[in-house]
Amino acid sequence: MEGLKRILLAEDSPSDVELTLAALSEHRLANEVVHVPDGAEALDYLYCRGRFEGRTGGLPSVVLLDIKMPKIDGLEVLRRIRADSRLATLPVVILTSSREEADIVEGYRLHVNAYVVKPVAFPNFVEAVKSLGLFWAVLNEPPPAVARRAA
Repeated sequence: MEGLKRILLAEDSPSDVELTLAALSEHRLANEVVHVPDGAEALDYLYCRGRFEGRTGGLPSVVLLDIKMPKIDGLEVLRRIRADSRLATLPVVILTSSREEADIVEGYRLHVNAYVVKPVAFPNFVEAVKSLGLFWAVLNEPPPAVARRAA
């Protein structure tokens, strides 16, 4: 198992960002968590443009993606990731409060790796984030092309 990796967190709720970062940090599940507050910045990060122009380090090991975000929503971000051959195999986990059937169906139609509804209770939220981070950032073996770019 390689060392811990980077996680891209696309989330507009400051309280959910704080809880997610605390849970990942408490369990030391990533070397770095990059937070972006909307879908446009998530795409800027992945494509090394805007404020991320010139960044190095390859792709994150996983994208934790909220659905209801400003500028570009999470489902559109996922649609664009899956439409790009360079990003298509990037693990994406929707981490959202939406239980809307249409969102869940569309997420899986777009080949999301997992759809997790945020628990309301703090201990449950921490446990859910810990499990996601442990699996996607530590245990999961990415496809070779992603592994080379993420190194």
